[in-house]
Amino acid sequence: MNAPSSASMASATANRPLVEARDLAMTFDVSAPWLNRVIERKPRMLLHAVDGVSFDIEKGKTLALVGESGCGKSTVARLLVGLYTPTRGGMTFDGQDAHAAFRTPEGRTLRRRIQMIFQDPYASLNPRWIVGDIVGEPLREHGLAPDPAQLRHRVGELLQSVGLSALDMVKYPHQFSGGQRQRISIARALATQPEFLVCDEPTSALDVSVQAQVLNIMKDLQRQQGLTYLFISHNLAVVRHVSDQVGVMYLGRLVELADKATLFESPRHPYTRMLLDAIPKMHDTGRARTPVQGEVPNPLNPPPGCAFNPRCPHATERCRVERPALLQLGGIRIACHAVEEGRI
Repeated sequence: MNAPSSASMASATANRPLVEARDLAMTFDVSAPWLNRVIERKPRMLLHAVDGVSFDIEKGKTLALVGESGCGKSTVARLLVGLYTPTRGGMTFDGQDAHAAFRTPEGRTLRRRIQMIFQDPYASLNPRWIVGDIVGEPLREHGLAPDPAQLRHRVGELLQSVGLSALDMVKYPHQFSGGQRQRISIARALATQPEFLVCDEPTSALDVSVQAQVLNIMKDLQRQQGLTYLFISHNLAVVRHVSDQVGVMYLGRLVELADKATLFESPRHPYTRMLLDAIPKMHDTGRARTPVQGEVPNPLNPPPGCAFNPRCPHATERCRVERPALLQLGGIRIACHAVEEGRI
């Protein structure tokens, strides 16, 4: 049997997605202190925030994760940048086991290539630092601009790349609006010239008009620098604007993963349909909208079988006892017994 040629191996590497998440899981122990449990005879309580999430992101593309609050989107974001170590599963970045690398000295190089933009620009910027120090910190930390003049020049370039002025580097965060603060956060994330940006609801704290400005800056930067994004949001209008692929999460699991056009034009999972049906549509002013039915179950005590079955109009006995796997069906990945059986 012939060994694979170097050309075929290089081709396989070139065709490989930049980011590959496989069976990512994160469990938090939220039990009461040991003595309280002994006295009150209570068991340990485990919260399965993320439970077996798998996806790929190709270089230069955007995958959006959507779902109601508490479904595990932000935990996935923190797993991908190494802020959490997964309970199970892992992530491969550019062919490298990312979580193994994060624990080694070489992990610093990997962290330069993976950066995060946080949700709240008011909380993620140090109010005691001027903007020049905030944006320049990653450059100093990674030794990318050892000379002070070089550092100032690079910070000025970064601020200009997000639509601010180099003169803003002597100001403090409180002197900027919310949208401008988020631009500073983006400039800081771009300082190490990353390839992969994890964006955890970066526009949710902003006014709608400011959201559009920030999103357009992010799309322009993606085109110019070939950036790859994981974009987390609960705003489906924003997701439609920025994404190439969309993953829908419910109670720690992916329930549907499809191309943007496919998901918005012909959603298959009942939960995805429910989310899309709740969006106001300009041409449907006379039609009564269907609100998102029911409440998200307690994640500490999720229902057996499919987690969505208490809210699903298509649930059967199988849905109540057997958890659906994420299957490849008709060009999408979906976890739903009703779709698998052809009932919807």
